[in-house]
Amino acid sequence: MRIPVPRPRSLAAQLFAMQAVLIAVLVAGYALFTYVSDKQQAEDAARRQALAVARSIADAPSVLAATRTPDPSAQLQPYALRVMRDADVDFVTIMNPQGIRWTHPNKREIGKHFLGNIERSQNGETITEKYKGTLGLSVRAVTPIEDADKRVVGLVSAGIKVKAISERVQGQVSALLSVAAGALALGAIGTYVVNARLRRHTHGMNATQLSRMHDYHQAALHAVREGLLMLDGQYRVALINDGGRELLGVGPEGEVVGRSVAELGLPGPLTGALLASEPRVDEVHLTADRVLVVNTSPVSGGERRGTVVTLRDVTELQSLMGELDSERGFTQALRSQAHEAANRLHTVVSLIELGRAEEAVDFATAELELAQALTDQVVAAVSEPVLAALLLGKTAQANERGVELVVSEDSRLDDGLLPPTLPARDLVTILGNLIDNAVDAAQGSIGARVTVTAYAESTELVMRVADTGTGVDPAHAELVFQRGFSTKPAGPGGRGLGLALVRQAVTRQEGTLTVAEGQEGGAVFEVRLPLDPDASPAGATGRATVRGDA
Repeated sequence: MRIPVPRPRSLAAQLFAMQAVLIAVLVAGYALFTYVSDKQQAEDAARRQALAVARSIADAPSVLAATRTPDPSAQLQPYALRVMRDADVDFVTIMNPQGIRWTHPNKREIGKHFLGNIERSQNGETITEKYKGTLGLSVRAVTPIEDADKRVVGLVSAGIKVKAISERVQGQVSALLSVAAGALALGAIGTYVVNARLRRHTHGMNATQLSRMHDYHQAALHAVREGLLMLDGQYRVALINDGGRELLGVGPEGEVVGRSVAELGLPGPLTGALLASEPRVDEVHLTADRVLVVNTSPVSGGERRGTVVTLRDVTELQSLMGELDSERGFTQALRSQAHEAANRLHTVVSLIELGRAEEAVDFATAELELAQALTDQVVAAVSEPVLAALLLGKTAQANERGVELVVSEDSRLDDGLLPPTLPARDLVTILGNLIDNAVDAAQGSIGARVTVTAYAESTELVMRVADTGTGVDPAHAELVFQRGFSTKPAGPGGRGLGLALVRQAVTRQEGTLTVAEGQEGGAVFEVRLPLDPDASPAGATGRATVRGDA
C-alpha cells in the first residue's frame, strides 16, 4: 500500500497561516490586556466613587445633627437610601463610632455590627478596601464623621459590589470582543488577498522550491556562455550574465545593472535593436571586435514588463563563412579553368590529329606562358603565401565576371615580413572583402578593372584597392562601413556586412581605414595596419574618413 506523502505547503500558504496566527495572538493579547486594564480601571473608579459619596455624607451638616438625636436611624435611613439611588452605589452605611449600624439597605441589619475594618477610621482616617460583607464582595470606602472639635461622632461607609463592577466591565469586554473579532476577520481577509497575489507570483511554490530555483537560476546564468540580457519596462538593465558582459564589452555587473541601454556605449544599430519594441530574430550586429547574433523577445503579462535579449558570438563562424565563400569562389574558378583547359586540350589534340603538330605546340606553349606570367607577376609582387593565394583566386574570379584584376607595380610584400600578431585570417577578411566589393563596383563599367596595391613601409602594412566603378558618394563615406549599408539590391543572405567586417578587423588591429575618390572615377579603399605592435599610428581608431584624389 502506497502511503501518500503530503506535499509541502506553498510559501503563500505558510505566510497566510503565520500571519493568521500572528493576528489572532495580537488580537487575543490586546483583548486580554484591555480586559484586565478595564477591570482595574473600573475598580479604581468604584473606589473613587465610593470615597466621594462617603466623604460628602460625612461632611453633610444634617448627618452630623442626626447623630446627636436619640434615634439617628429615623432620619439617616431615608437619607441613605436616597443617596444610594442618586449616587448609583450599592450601599451606604452610617454607624456610630463603635461600628453599630444606623442605616443599611437591608433594614434587618440595622443595629448590628458593621462588617469591615474601621479601626483606622475610628482614629480619624479615611480608607478604601475590598471586603466581603452582608451584600457580598464589594469595593468600599470608610470615613469618619467629625464634629467641630474634630471628635469622631460616627462613621460612614459607601460601596459598590464587585459583581456590579464585573457587569460593567463585561459590557465593555463584549464590545471589545466584537471589535477584536471584526479586526481578526478583516485581517484574515486582507491576509488572504495579499497571499493570493503572492501565490500567483510564486506559482504556488514553497520556500524550499523558490530557494532551489534561485540557486539553479544563478548557476545557469554563470554557466551559459551565450549572452543573456534582461531589460525592464524602461529599457534599463535588470540582469546580465557573464557571457553578456563579455560579448558587449561592458564593465562589472554592479556598474551595468540599473543603467539604460542607451548609456552602455554600444554601436548605434545594436542599441536600436535592443530598444526596439518588436521582437528581433537572428539579427547580425557588430561590436568593436565581435559579430553577434541578437534575438529579443518582449516579456508581457497584460502590460509590457521588459525584454529578454540573447546574444550569440558568431565572430569565428563569420570568419569561417568568409573563408568558405573564398573557397567556393576558388572552386568555381578552378571549375571554369578546368573547362577552359579541356577546351584548349581538345584544340591541341585536334591540331595533332590534323597533322599540324608545330601549331599545336605553339598554342599549348602560349597558354602555359600566359598562366605562368600571371602567377609570376602576383608572386613577384606579393610573396606572402596567404595573400598571394588570395590574389590568384580573386584574379580568376574577377576574370570570370569580366573584370581585370591587376596587382600594381608598386606592390612589394616579402614572405616572413608580417608579424605573428597580424593573423592571416584578418588579412583575408580585409583584402578579400575589399576586392569583392571592388569587383562588384567595377563589373559592367567600361574597361572594368580593379587595381590592388600591397606594400610594407617601416612600421605599416599598406593595402590599397581601387576600382573603375561609380565611386562612393562623400555623404555616404561613413555609412558604407556600417552593417546593412549597400548600393546593391539585397540578396537572400542580405548585404552590407563585408565592409563592416573590414572595419572591425582594422579596428581590432589598431589600424586606419579610409575611402577616397580615385583618379579614374572609382573608389579607392586604403588600409594601414601597424607592423610593430608597440608603435601603432597616431589616431588609429579604425574610422572611415574622406580624402581627395588617391
